Amino acid sequence: MQIEYFDGTSRDALVVDREVPYPDGKLIVSRTDTKGYITHANQAFVDMSGYKLDELIGANHCILRHPDMPAAAFKDLWDTIQAGKKWHGYVKNLRKDGAYYWVKATVIPNIRNGQLMGYTSVRRKPSRTKVDASAKLYAEMLAGEASA
Repeated sequence: MQIEYFDGTSRDALVVDREVPYPDGKLIVSRTDTKGYITHANQAFVDMSGYKLDELIGANHCILRHPDMPAAAFKDLWDTIQAGKKWHGYVKNLRKDGAYYWVKATVIPNIRNGQLMGYTSVRRKPSRTKVDASAKLYAEMLAGEASA
């Protein structure tokens, strides 16, 4: 499947309808620069994404963007964090092997000496109720984006 990104780039990616359950008791943590390029990934992130650490470092975080995620969700994320605020949301991520996993994400701007240095994202296990509601909402949003 060809996945189009906000910056006009695209890539071919394998997408399969198989959910990988989020592991109990784990936090997925990553840091990016101000443009979304990954500068740090913990082992839980490596394990869940299916990528090797050296494949993640330097890659844009959108490498995990699942085609079921509407562009408006990421616009809201970027608008919020670029305004210096914390963002919370539910995200369906695409693994390297084409499977997916859901997360409850919190993204925080990293400010040092008054200057934006990048962002930290911490992901937790989401409740199934929130995943189901998010999947329904995102499907509706995608349908609206396709007809616009």
